[in-house]
Amino acid sequence: MLYELLAADDGLFRLFNYTTFRTGGAIVTAFLFSVLTGDWVIAKLRQRQGKGQPIRDLSLEAQLEKRGTPTMGGFLIWIGVLLGTFLWADLSNPYIWTVLFVTVGFAFLGFLDDYAKVTKQTDAGVSAQVRLMVEFLIAALAGAFIMGLHGANTPLGHAEWGPLNDVAQYIASLAPQTSLEPNDQSFSGGVAVPFVNDYFVPLGGFFIIFAMVVIVGSANAVNFTDGLDGLAIVPVIFAGGSYALIAYLTGNIIFADYLGIQYTPGAGEMGVLLGAMLGAGMGFLWFNAYPATVFMGDTGSLGLGGLIGVVAVAVKHEFALAIVGGLFVIEALSVMIQVGWFKITKRLTGTGKRVFLMAPLHHHFQKENWPETKVVVRFWILSVLFALAGLATLKLR
Repeated sequence: MLYELLAADDGLFRLFNYTTFRTGGAIVTAFLFSVLTGDWVIAKLRQRQGKGQPIRDLSLEAQLEKRGTPTMGGFLIWIGVLLGTFLWADLSNPYIWTVLFVTVGFAFLGFLDDYAKVTKQTDAGVSAQVRLMVEFLIAALAGAFIMGLHGANTPLGHAEWGPLNDVAQYIASLAPQTSLEPNDQSFSGGVAVPFVNDYFVPLGGFFIIFAMVVIVGSANAVNFTDGLDGLAIVPVIFAGGSYALIAYLTGNIIFADYLGIQYTPGAGEMGVLLGAMLGAGMGFLWFNAYPATVFMGDTGSLGLGGLIGVVAVAVKHEFALAIVGGLFVIEALSVMIQVGWFKITKRLTGTGKRVFLMAPLHHHFQKENWPETKVVVRFWILSVLFALAGLATLKLR
């Protein structure tokens, strides 16, 4: 909104032409909103939910003490994200709407899951089959649209964004013709190979399936990680900050050429949206830090994971997500290994065996009598290291 109103100004407001300035504005706006309205939002959630989020009995005393804490704190995040985005982002940029489509869609699905749990006072919400089916549908639509954006090929100079149905003709017009422009199918339907300059494995239409796996996998990995106070939101902030930088670099033809990564016109604008997510996430942490006064719930975790996943697809750095979000990968793998090994050993021996004391992995360490705060802080440290390692892949080519 502010971009459309003020970016054309030749005076002080010319700062609105810079995505870095608007990203900073989005961070501050979302953070202040979340902090200043947090108590009111939490009070409303507590009033409407009564007993709060039902806590699954994990034979962990620390977990049972959390009974009565309201959930759906993701609303506090998403209102801040939307406010920061609508105020500071270029709303004619189709990447913004694609990311918001996935984010809001996954967040709404998470809300339905949280609502079912709260009203029924059970840890069983929307069935896993239905949830995955809807997630894959949303991700498929986003993947197809991103593929269309990447496949645009209009050899023009700078032009304004057109309507969404004409966006494929505008996406390449944001910069003059160069060897870095996305003008062939190997880019639009391809997957970038890590550590190699400008090489893509052509998938064609199968790229949509690949995008679905990345987006849905990211959403559910973050969802698995959300189990302790402050555990999920800080790694999300680090991963989001990393992809804000990646989006900025891939959307800047000079930096993209220097780093040997594919130039993606318009991608830098996603950094503003991610900035709003960073600010809202920090504001949420204000209330979610131990001992938490609100949980993000699936309303927050599914949307946050979906947001990071779709940005990774849009900027053609999908494999980097496995490094940047390494903590989420480990948490998800711990669940898959635990469930898979239990089923295999039960079929072979009649008695299911476990690899970990409990999954996801953070509960394993709780069973090892680690204090909750120690588990959380150590996982935060790992998330910083993973984020730095992921960013290092930009230059290791």
